[in-house]
Amino acid sequence: MRRRMMMTAVAATGLLALTACTGGGGDDGGEEGRGDITIWYSNNAAEIAWGEQMVEAWNAEHPDEQIKAQEIPAGASSEEVIGAAITAGNAPCLVYNTSPAAVPQFQKQGGLVNLSEFDDGDGYITERSGDVADQYRSADGDFYQMPWKSNPVMIFYNKAMFAQAGLDPENPPLATYDEFLETARTLVSSGASQFAINPAPTSEFFQSWFDFYPLYAAQSDGTLLVEDGAATFDDENGTAVAEFWATLYSEGLAGKEQYQGDAFADGVSAMSIVGPWAISVYGDDVDWGAVPVPTQDGTAPEETYTFSDAKNIGMFTACENQATAWDVLKFSTSEEQDGVWLEETGQMPLRQNLTDAYAEYFEANPAYQQFGDQAARTVEVPNVPNSIEIWQTFRDGYSNSVIFGEEPVADFLTDAATEIDELAQG
Repeated sequence: MRRRMMMTAVAATGLLALTACTGGGGDDGGEEGRGDITIWYSNNAAEIAWGEQMVEAWNAEHPDEQIKAQEIPAGASSEEVIGAAITAGNAPCLVYNTSPAAVPQFQKQGGLVNLSEFDDGDGYITERSGDVADQYRSADGDFYQMPWKSNPVMIFYNKAMFAQAGLDPENPPLATYDEFLETARTLVSSGASQFAINPAPTSEFFQSWFDFYPLYAAQSDGTLLVEDGAATFDDENGTAVAEFWATLYSEGLAGKEQYQGDAFADGVSAMSIVGPWAISVYGDDVDWGAVPVPTQDGTAPEETYTFSDAKNIGMFTACENQATAWDVLKFSTSEEQDGVWLEETGQMPLRQNLTDAYAEYFEANPAYQQFGDQAARTVEVPNVPNSIEIWQTFRDGYSNSVIFGEEPVADFLTDAATEIDELAQG
C-alpha cells in the first residue's frame, strides 16, 4: 500500500511551479464560520472505510454542520491535485492525506490555515501527540498541519530464506552494520535470495525516505536531515550510513535496477524496509519477522529511531466554515476515532502513549506491537522551505554516489549539504 501511495508522489515536484502564484503563510484560524464542510481522504479501502464511519458518526449528531466527503480527485499525485485546488481557490476544508513534505509549498501558496490560531489549537495538538508534534511546526513556530498518523518503518525479513541460508530466523544478526552485511552476504552467497535487500534505486525525491533516512535517524539518535536551517548529514553519522549502503550496492547485495513488482513478496529480496501497512499486505503469503533498522554499533530497540512515513491533516483557506472544520478535525482525531482508525487500518495514530492508550488492541494484535512502540521514536521530513527540492537534491547525489559509485561518498555529502543549506534559506 505504502509503495503504491508513494509512487503517486512522483509528480509532486510540479508543486514548485504552482507556488509562484501566491504568497504568505495562510489564514489565521478563528471561531467564525459554522455550517457544512467538504473533506477529502485517501483512496485506499481501509481509509475509506474509516472515513465513511467517521462522517456518519459526525453527521448523525450535527444536522446543521454536515460533512460531505469524497476521495481525493484523481491526478498524477495527491500533492499536485491539492496544490492545483489551492491555486483555483476551491480546496476542501480538510484533507486527510497531507504530506508533510508538501506543507511548506502549500503554506507558501497561502493555502493552509494556521491551526495554532484557534484558541485550543496548540494545546490540543501537543496534548494528543506529545513532543513528536514539534517536528511539524513551521518556521514561525505554529502548526499548519495536524499530526495525524504514521507508518514507522522497520526491517521486514523472510524467515524461510534466513533458515535456508543457515541463519537464525528468530534472532537474526541484523543489529549492527557489520552483522547486517555478513547476513546479507550469507543470504546471497547461499542462493537463498538474489538480493539481501532491494530498496527502489530510482531517482524520485521521496525514495531516500526508505533507504538512507531511516538509518540516519537511527544512527544520529533522531536527527532531521535539516535542522536550524542547515544540513546535518555531512558528518560521521551520515558518512557511516552512506558507506553502509554503498557497500551493499557495490557487492551486489542490493539491486541497481528497478524491480517491476514487489521484490520482497516475490522472493527476490530477503528483506525490505516497510511500515505496519505491510502486515496486512503480506499476510500469510510470507513468513516474516521484523526488527528495528540497524546502526553502526547496534542500538537497543527501545532507543532506536526511524522515519515516520506520516500523513497529516491540512485545513485549507478556501474553507468558509473553519470553526466547524476545526471541530471535525478534533472529533476525527479523538481517542475514540483514533482507536477506530487503528482497528481499520493498522496505521499508528500520532498519539503519545499509544500502546498504553490502546493496550487491548495491541494485546489482540501482537504483530503491531513493535510498530506501536516504534511510533514514539520517529523522525519526520524537515518542515523547511523548498522541502521537495531539498530531497531531490539529496536523492540525485545519493544515486550518483551511493548506488552507482560515480562519486566518493565524502564528496557527495559535502556537495549536497552545501546546496541544501542554500535551499533551506528559502
